Amino acid sequence: MLFEFSCHYSTGERWSRPVSPWISSLLSKVAKNDDTVSDGGPRQCHFWPLKQNQESYSFHYLMQCFEGLSVCPASNGGIFITIIRRWKSFCYMECFVLRYMRLIDCMVGAATIVSLRVLVQEALQRRSHTKPQNFAPATLRHHATVDLDKARVARTRNLNKRSNPRWNENFNIYCAHEVHYVIFTIKNDNPVGATLIGRAYLLVEDIINGHSVDRWLDILDEEGRPTRSRIHVRLQFFSVSHDKNWSQGIGSPQFAGVPNTFFRQRQGCGVTLYQDAHVLDNFIPEFELSGGNTYEPRRCWENIFDAISNAKHLVYIAGWSVYTPITLVRDPRRPKQGGGLTLGELLIKKANENVKVCMLVWDDRTSIEVFKKDGLMGTHDQETTDYFRKTRVECVLCPRNPDDGKSIVQGFEVKYMFTHHQKTVVVDSEGFNAAAGSMVMPKRRIIGFVGGIDLCDRRYDTQQHSLFRTLDNVHKDDFHQPNFGGSSIRKGGPREPWHDIHCCLEGPVAWDVLYNFEQRWRKQVGDKHIYSMNEINQFVMPPSETTSSEDTNTWNVQIFRSIDGGAVSGLPEVQEKAAAIGLVSGKDNTIERSVQDAYICAIRRAKNFIYIENQYFIGSSFGWNNEEIKVEDVGALNLIPKELSLKIVKKIEAGERFSVYVVIPMWPEGIPESSSVQAILDWQRRTIEMMYNDVANAIRRARLNTHPRDYLSFFCLGNREVKRPGEYLPPEKPEPDSDYSRAQSSRRFMIYVHAKMMIVDDEYIIIGSANINQRSMDGGRDTEIAMGAYQPHYLSIRKPARGQIYGFRMALWYEHLRQIQPSFAHPETLECMRDLNKIADDYWKLYSSELLNQDLPGHLLRYPIEVTGYGGVLNLPGWKQFPDTKAPVLGTKSDILPPILTT
Repeated sequence: MLFEFSCHYSTGERWSRPVSPWISSLLSKVAKNDDTVSDGGPRQCHFWPLKQNQESYSFHYLMQCFEGLSVCPASNGGIFITIIRRWKSFCYMECFVLRYMRLIDCMVGAATIVSLRVLVQEALQRRSHTKPQNFAPATLRHHATVDLDKARVARTRNLNKRSNPRWNENFNIYCAHEVHYVIFTIKNDNPVGATLIGRAYLLVEDIINGHSVDRWLDILDEEGRPTRSRIHVRLQFFSVSHDKNWSQGIGSPQFAGVPNTFFRQRQGCGVTLYQDAHVLDNFIPEFELSGGNTYEPRRCWENIFDAISNAKHLVYIAGWSVYTPITLVRDPRRPKQGGGLTLGELLIKKANENVKVCMLVWDDRTSIEVFKKDGLMGTHDQETTDYFRKTRVECVLCPRNPDDGKSIVQGFEVKYMFTHHQKTVVVDSEGFNAAAGSMVMPKRRIIGFVGGIDLCDRRYDTQQHSLFRTLDNVHKDDFHQPNFGGSSIRKGGPREPWHDIHCCLEGPVAWDVLYNFEQRWRKQVGDKHIYSMNEINQFVMPPSETTSSEDTNTWNVQIFRSIDGGAVSGLPEVQEKAAAIGLVSGKDNTIERSVQDAYICAIRRAKNFIYIENQYFIGSSFGWNNEEIKVEDVGALNLIPKELSLKIVKKIEAGERFSVYVVIPMWPEGIPESSSVQAILDWQRRTIEMMYNDVANAIRRARLNTHPRDYLSFFCLGNREVKRPGEYLPPEKPEPDSDYSRAQSSRRFMIYVHAKMMIVDDEYIIIGSANINQRSMDGGRDTEIAMGAYQPHYLSIRKPARGQIYGFRMALWYEHLRQIQPSFAHPETLECMRDLNKIADDYWKLYSSELLNQDLPGHLLRYPIEVTGYGGVLNLPGWKQFPDTKAPVLGTKSDILPPILTT
C-alpha cells in the first residue's frame, strides 16, 4: 500500500523538489510510525505546489492528503484541516484550525505527530473501509449543551447510545445574562469536533416567574424545521432579588462558606497576608484595628525561606515557574543564616537532609534549545529540571494535558495554549494546637503558601518599586524588562517593577493545599516519591485547629480551584456525586470552577464596597457591544465583570451607595504594540465599556446627578524617579527613538500588577493565582488555586470591620498613594471614591507630564481612559497612546489571534 501525501496544483503539474524540510520531516515520521502501512510497499511523500510563488509564504500548503481529509499549514502558523463527510446522498465539509501550533522544525513534538497521525488514520479508515490498528471504531456519542442565547453555560457527558439517550444530569447555573431563550443543543461527538443533531428552544419568559418548568421540547434542525425528535427538560429560575443572602455580607460567624464546592470551609485556621515579595522596615504607619491591635506587615519570601529551611520531612512546590538561581533573602538590613543560598541550593540541601522535596513545574512545550530553554513564556522549566537532575530533588515537568473528553482540536488548544498556573508551597512545621494552649507538640503540622507570587526571577520587589535605583544591588542579577525589544541591564533601566499578593495558611485548610498537590502529583507521576497518608500521620498531627473559636485572631478559610480531570486525580466520576460538590460536566470530563463561584458569591453578598487588584480584567462577553465582533465566537463567559456592574445597578435602584475599585496593569506584560497585547486591551476595553454602560443607564433611570466613575473606577500603577548621584551607569544605550529610549529619558514606567485579589467590605478576602479572565475562570483551561477567608470576630455587622483584612487594605492603599485620608476608612462613601479619583488623576498628570522635578509622590494612577456620562469609553484627551509608546490605549481588534488565546 502506498502511503502518499499530495498537494494539488491548479494545472495538475508535479513539482520536482520538496516543498519544505519541516513538512517532509513531519510526514516521514508519520509515515514510518503508521501501523496501517503494513504491506511492505514503498513509503513516499509526493508534493505539488498550490501556487508558483509559494516560497513567499511562511508555510507551504498541503492539500487533499486522502479522500475525506485535507491538511494545510495556515499562514498564521496553525494547521487547517478539512474533513469531508458523506451522509446519504449529501456531501459536506467540516473545517478545523489547530491554532498556533507553530510546526517549525524545532517544535514538532511527539504529541503533534500522534495527533496528526490519528487524523490520517481516520482518513485511511474511511478510504479503505477497514479498521486500522489502535483506532477505535466509530460510535454515536451524544452530548447536550445548554446556552443562554449565545452564551454556553453547561454541557452534559457523552453517552454511547444510538437512540433515546438519557443524561439525567443536574446543573446549578449562575446567570447574569439578558436573554430571550434557553437553548438545548444535541450533538454527536467525534475525534475532531462534533456534528449537530438539532436544537430545542425554551422562552425565558416561561421560567422568569420562578415556577418549575417540566416539559418536552421539539428538537429543530439548523433551518428551524422539526426533526420528529424531542428532549425532556426540567428548569427553575431563582431570582437573586429573592436570595436571603443578597447584600447581607458574611452576616454571622457561623457563615458556612461558598456552597457546593470540592473543599468545604475550615475553621480555626491562621492566615498571614503578604503585599509584594518583601516589605522594608518602617514601611507604613500604624493602622489601628479593633481590640487595640495594630496592623503589622509580614515578609513573604523571608517567611518562605524560613519555612523551607525548618522543614524536617516534606517540601512540596507547585509553580508556573520555579527558577533555581534566585535568592529569597536580599535585604542587607535583615540578614539570615543561610540567606545567601540560592533557591536551588536550599532545596538540594533539604533533600540531602532526607526531606522529601517534590516539585511540579509547568512544562512549557516551547522550552527548547532554539529559545535557550526559556520557552516563549520565559519559565526556565527545562533549565530547572536539568539543574535538579542527578540530585535527590524530585522535579517533574508537568504539561497541561487535555482531559479524555476533548476533541483533537481542543486537545491541541489545551496542550499549547494553557498552563498550570498554581503557585503553592507546602511544608511541615513546628507543631502546636489550640487545645494545648499553643503549646509545642512532639508532632509537626502542615502549613501552605498560596497566591500570585512564583518562586522565580523578576518577582522580588518592595513597596518602593524602583525603576533605576536598585540596578546595582538587589536587581543587579535579576533585571526584567520584557516590554522593550533588546532590553538588558547593560542598557539600563527602567526595569519593570512588580506588585503582587500572597498568603500563608495554617490549620485544617493547609491540608487542603496539601491534598491539591497530592492530587496533581498522582495524576502526573503516580504514588512514587511522595508520602502516603499513613506515612504522614507518623510525623504530622492530623488536621486540627490552630486557634480556638474564642481567639479573636482565628480565621475561617476555604480553598477554591479552577481545574479538571486532565490535571488532578480523585474527582468523582459519578455525575450525581460530582454535581453535589459543584463540579460540572464537560463531555467526558469533570471540571471544577469554584474560583469563579467564590467571586460570584462574594459579589452577591457584598453590602458596601469591593476592592480588586488583578493582572487581567476580561469577561462577560455576552454583554459586550457586538461592533466588529461576533460575541458568540469570543467565549469570555465568566460572570465577574457583569456581576460587579449589576451589583452597582441594583444598589442604585435601591437608593443605596456602592463602590467598586479595580487596579489593573497599564497594559498586559509584553511589547505594547504587539498584536497579542493589543487584542487583550481591546477585550478589556469592551468589558469596561459594558460595565460603565450598565451603571450609566441605572443613573439615568434613577435621575441622579452623578457620574459612572462615582461608583466604578479603574486604576493602574506607575512610578517616576529623578536621577540621583551615584546611580548605576549602563555601558550601553537603547536604540534611538525606541519605546525603551523614550522611557529611559522620561524616567517613568508602569508598575506591573500581578496580584489576584478581591476584598469585600473589609471582612472577606480572596487571594490566589486566578486572573479575572476566561483562562483562569473556565476550569478547563489554566489550572488555578485560591483561598477565601474571613475573621469571625471582625465582621461588618453593626459597625465597620476592623480586622486584619482592613489593615491589609489600608497598607495596600498607603503603598499605592503614600498618604492616608480619613475617608479611606469608609470606601463605600462618595467622598472616598472622589478622593481616590482626584489623587489618581493628579498623579497621572505628574506621571504623564513633560517635566520631572521630583519623584512621583505615589503610584496609583487613573487608568488612562475617558468615561462619558453615558457610559462610553474614549481616549483620555492627549493620550490616545500610552506614554513613551506608539501603542493605542484602547487596544486593537485582532483578525488573526483566536479569542481563546487572548481572553
